[in-house]
Amino acid sequence: MSSPQSVDFVPRRAPVLPPPRPLRERLLLILWPAFVMAGVLEMMTFAVVDPSSLHWFGGEAIDWSRSAVYSVTFFIYWGVIATSGAITMLLEQPGPEAQG
Repeated sequence: MSSPQSVDFVPRRAPVLPPPRPLRERLLLILWPAFVMAGVLEMMTFAVVDPSSLHWFGGEAIDWSRSAVYSVTFFIYWGVIATSGAITMLLEQPGPEAQG
């Protein structure tokens, strides 16, 4: 067993952070996977739900065309999934203590 005097102390170096990604690249990293998954989710939804049978929260029937229901649903899915990806990317960034 070695004594405390024989242990070498090596100071830790601050981590080297990569430069931030350009805005265009960050947007593509969020929006493209969200677009693909919104399409998949919409296909899965409308495989079991008929757009003409939808009602407003238990009230009257939605009198939109099928393509309008498909489009609005797709954009809602895309927005929710993109928001989730943006929050994940925001939380992934290093904090101020890691930046020096």
